[in-house]
Parts: sequence; C-alpha cells; structure tokens
Amino acid sequence: MKTFSATPADIEKKWIIIDAEGVVLGRLASIIATRLRGKHKPTFTPHMDMGDNVIVVNADKIQMTGKKRDEHFYWHTGHPGGIKSRTKQQILEGAHPERVVFQAVKRMLPGNRLSRQQMTNLRIYASAEHPHEAQSPEVLDVKSMNKKNTRS
Repeated sequence: MKTFSATPADIEKKWIIIDAEGVVLGRLASIIATRLRGKHKPTFTPHMDMGDNVIVVNADKIQMTGKKRDEHFYWHTGHPGGIKSRTKQQILEGAHPERVVFQAVKRMLPGNRLSRQQMTNLRIYASAEHPHEAQSPEVLDVKSMNKKNTRS
C-alpha cells in the first residue's frame, strides 16, 4: 500500500462561480482559499496545483462584521515618509472593490511559489457580469452552506 501522490495527468480543474452578495468576507475568503488549493478533493496533494478556477462576482456587495470596515490597509511608496493607508470601507467604495477580497484570500494561503501560482486561478469582479460564460462554471452557493455566512 502506497500513499497516493497526484501527477499532472491526474488533476482535473473545474470552473466555479461564487456570488459574494451579502456574504461575510472572512468566511467567503476561507472557502475560496480551500477551493484554490484543492483541499476539498480526496486526491489533495500539497505540492501540486490541484485547485479549481474560481470566479467571484458582486465583490462590492460583501459584508463585514464588527469594526472591520475601519481596518486599514497600509503600503509604502518607497520614498521617505511615504507610508499610505486606506480603510476597507474606502477601498470598497473606490474604483477597485475587488482588492479587499483578493487580499483576504491571499492572506489565507501560505506564502510560497505554489500559492502565488494558485492565485492566478482566482478571478474577482465587482459587478455581476463576467467574461467566463464559455467555461460553463458551476454555481457554488456559499450563502446556503451555513447560516452564519450571511450577515442579517
């Protein structure tokens, strides 16, 4: 008896679409991270990119609990005194609301080359439209998985 280790020929990737409207950010990000890594599959192999392609729509309508809308994202311009910050609420209301979901998912994956490769399988859109209809994605209903996934 040997331990199963997947090879590139064994990997089957699906396309999954998730509607983020009304879903709590952290719970959504953990489900997406699991799907990107492929940990939901019985043939999961840690050193292979086994995850599915995930499409997230309505990223501008996510929910956050507590005071998380007031948390800051920091970055530095590279110049002296060049630290900048924005709150999550400002980013959601700005031009790129999908960045909040992207950062939440990115921070739930390990920081290595494989996770950077797996993040290329994630597509996030602020509105309900997406250009991936040709891949015929399956709908994953995150709201119905657990009653805590939505904020009431």
